[in-house]
Amino acid sequence: MGRHSDKAREVLLNAAEELFARHGIDAVSNRKITEHAGTANHSAIKYHFGAKDDLLRAMVQRAVDDVRVRREKLVGDDSADPTSLRELVTVHTLALIHSFDALPRPSWRAQFLFQVRLRPEFTEMLACLISEGIQRRAAASDTLEELKGIPEVVVSSRARILGPMVLGLCAEYEALVNEGEQRGSWESMGYFVVDAVVGMLAAPSTAPADFMDFTQK
Repeated sequence: MGRHSDKAREVLLNAAEELFARHGIDAVSNRKITEHAGTANHSAIKYHFGAKDDLLRAMVQRAVDDVRVRREKLVGDDSADPTSLRELVTVHTLALIHSFDALPRPSWRAQFLFQVRLRPEFTEMLACLISEGIQRRAAASDTLEELKGIPEVVVSSRARILGPMVLGLCAEYEALVNEGEQRGSWESMGYFVVDAVVGMLAAPSTAPADFMDFTQK
């Protein structure tokens, strides 16, 4: 694919990200996206991506790829076991936060991702952003002192609900940044999220979790 085509795709992705975040996915037509992108070719979405779901998939994949690259830089050797729950959560959380922080202002990605979470066909892709890695590493590790005594099913189920929680916080903060009403920074917000996630994962388990096993499809 040529450089011009890559640029055209990126412009369309950015236009769609903003419009979906501001107006909702179902309220935005392909025509509106192409007009917002500044192209007179109203079939550009179909040409570059295909159907609307293909466009959405490309948008989510772009976010996932960005987070994965940042996470690899933070974690180094992925085969190494984390030394603590906080280390594990920090790597997976801050990679996501940094991806939002690096976007041009105003930015719309967190708000878009928070909306697309409601579409079941993207559940597994969105899990790659934070919950999947924490769930996998926490369940497989015997070295995390903070999780000893907590049933594996509890840890895994808690990890699965991290995505909507963290994306909701990020979407809200992104909107405040766009409006110039935020306090602190993305970095400080990220460490707040780390504290919250660590606290949730390591909280004592006080009831059987067989009625809420989110690990089952």
